[in-house]
Formats: sequence, structure tokens, C-alpha cells
Amino acid sequence: MKKYVSECLGTMVLVLLGCGSAAIAGGTLGSLGIAFAFGLAIVAMAYSIGRLSGCHVNPAVSLAMLISKKMSVKDFCWYVVAQVIGAFVGAGLLYFIISNTTLSVADAGLGANGYGSLSAVGLNMWGAIVVEIIATFIFVFAILGVTDDDRFERISGVVIGFVLTLIHIVCIPLTGTSVNPARSLAPAVLVGGEALSQVWVFIVAPLVGAALAAYAWKGLKAHN
Repeated sequence: MKKYVSECLGTMVLVLLGCGSAAIAGGTLGSLGIAFAFGLAIVAMAYSIGRLSGCHVNPAVSLAMLISKKMSVKDFCWYVVAQVIGAFVGAGLLYFIISNTTLSVADAGLGANGYGSLSAVGLNMWGAIVVEIIATFIFVFAILGVTDDDRFERISGVVIGFVLTLIHIVCIPLTGTSVNPARSLAPAVLVGGEALSQVWVFIVAPLVGAALAAYAWKGLKAHN
């Protein structure tokens, strides 16, 4: 149970702080500031709950761990449930905070992802799918690599956090950067409208990218 509670808490923190930076202070922080907010949230949680749950806080990461046989089907299912619950708690807290300011939730957007009119550069649906698959592949591939060697244990959280930051720097103008189905689902449901109609892309594409990364890593290890 500690593992599942940890995943719930970690995902809540990621959504609250990461999406919160985009929704509340995005105009001030810019893409770079938002990217660091997501990356630093992962670093903080990695060293807080990493020893308890591995700090997946992302169904795509958990899927890769399942494919890599680093977790059971039962744990995978409960991890995803915990992550989704945590994402909704984080998005709900963010919704409450914004509702008690002069900001509008409709305008702030809760950090929801999107393409087309919701993309800063007008990226279309197919572009968004490809971007999210590639970005998630890179992110998950890096996680699998850095967590596969005990020599990197002390710095793995920092490495993963910086990889996530790098991905956000590049992808925020394109899709708002998902690479995490739970992080995308909760804000989209609470915001509704076009963000909700598009959220399937940010659920499916990260899962595909994570699966490809897991199989690529398994293939490379098998020939090592």
C-alpha cells in the first residue's frame, strides 16, 4: 500500500506544481521556467518517494517497467489507478486555487495539453502524435538506462529530472508536453471542451512511445 500511496502523492505534486506553473505563472516564467518546474518536481519526488515506489508518477513509465518485467501486472494496475487519482487531486487543488484568484480557470487552462488551436505553434493532430511518441520514447529510454545500473542510483533522480526539463523546453510550444497520460487526463477533464476532446492523443501517444522505448531497451540489452 505504501507504494500506491507514494505514487498518488508524487503524481499529485507533479500536476499541482508543474501544471500550476503553466496555468498561474506561465506568462511570467515562459517555457523555460515551466520546464524547470516539471523537472524539479520530478527531482524532488524521486528523492522523496523513489525508494518506496520507484517514483514512476506516470502510467507510461509504469507500462515500460511492466514490459521490462520490473513490476507485476497487479502492481502496474494499482500504480496506474494511484497515479490517475493523484493527478485528479493535484488538478482539483489547482482548480480550487485558481478559482480563488482573479484568474479564470477557462483562461488559465490548468496546464492542459492540446494541438491545433490549443498549440502555441498550431501543430496539427498527426504532428502532436509523433511529437508525443518521440518525446516519451526519449524520456522513458533515459529512465530505463539510468535505473538499470546501480552506479547511477545517487544521481538518477537528477538525470531523469533534467531529461524531463529538456523535453519540456522543446515540446511546450508544440503540445504543452504530456509524456504522461495521468498528467494530461485530469486537467483535460476539469477544463473540458476542446482539451477534453483531444486528450486521447496524450493518453495513447505516450503509451506507444513508452512501449517502443521498453522494447528498444530490451533489444539493446539482449545484444550487449
